[in-house]
Amino acid sequence: MILAIASGKGGTGKTTVSVNLARVFGPDVRLLDCDVEEPNDHLFLKGTPRGEETVTIPVPQVDESLCDGCGECGRFCEYHAIVSFGTTPLVFPEMCHGCGGCAKVCPKKAIQEVDKRIGVVQTAQAENITLIQGRLDVGVAMSPPLIRAVKARLRKGVPAILDAPPGTSCPVIATLRGADFVVLVTEPTPFGLHDLRLAVDMVRELRIPFGVVVNRVGIGDDRVHVFCGNEGIPILLEIPDDRRIAEAYSRGELIVEALPEYRAHFQRLREAVRERSEAAARVPSDDENERHGHERA
Repeated sequence: MILAIASGKGGTGKTTVSVNLARVFGPDVRLLDCDVEEPNDHLFLKGTPRGEETVTIPVPQVDESLCDGCGECGRFCEYHAIVSFGTTPLVFPEMCHGCGGCAKVCPKKAIQEVDKRIGVVQTAQAENITLIQGRLDVGVAMSPPLIRAVKARLRKGVPAILDAPPGTSCPVIATLRGADFVVLVTEPTPFGLHDLRLAVDMVRELRIPFGVVVNRVGIGDDRVHVFCGNEGIPILLEIPDDRRIAEAYSRGELIVEALPEYRAHFQRLREAVRERSEAAARVPSDDENERHGHERA
């Protein structure tokens, strides 16, 4: 099973849920920190480094002696990473998505691709958890290619937890694609509710089953609970506003180890996710229903 932990806004406790759930998830689990701009799962897991790999993307390089300035490359590129004004094209590597299309459409074969480093993927072992995290290089504008490199370390048959970036933008979409279930972490505040609505819309658009974890219960009001009730969204876990949790967090400790009474809460979350993920897998998708309808016709 591939489980993604996401949130509409930062600071809701997404990392707290990810690392503690990973600890109780089973004897072998992969935790992928896909928040590659500021990975922090490693702060709570005292592991042994296993390796580091450099990640690159291909970007165009123009041979001026072959280029006639026809501009086909610029017309093809939807991201304006390469442009021509009747002269040798200008290349903006930070905007390139590495699709290779400009090289394919060049009639003079004046464009070739060269590798541009964007970051690294680091692996460590922390007891039952294989931690895989991406670390984007300073100044690199796009994180989805590095997120995809992190997700390439998923292994068939090994459960995985994806700690997604906050928000609802492209890096989050890149993380959630292919997940079996999504846990949205929120807080019972007006800001938490506002961004939870955005996250719910996003996950529904992706057609991934999901549930909600409400963190720091007691600091706000019941509007998040009312919203979830009205929308038929299951609340899978409530984490109280417990000062001891904040103290353990500040020391870089896991809740399930510093406060053993919380272990059962995360174990129940694990079982709730498994049950709902399996139940969702048994329900035919809209595409399958449409296909079966055509077959019956």
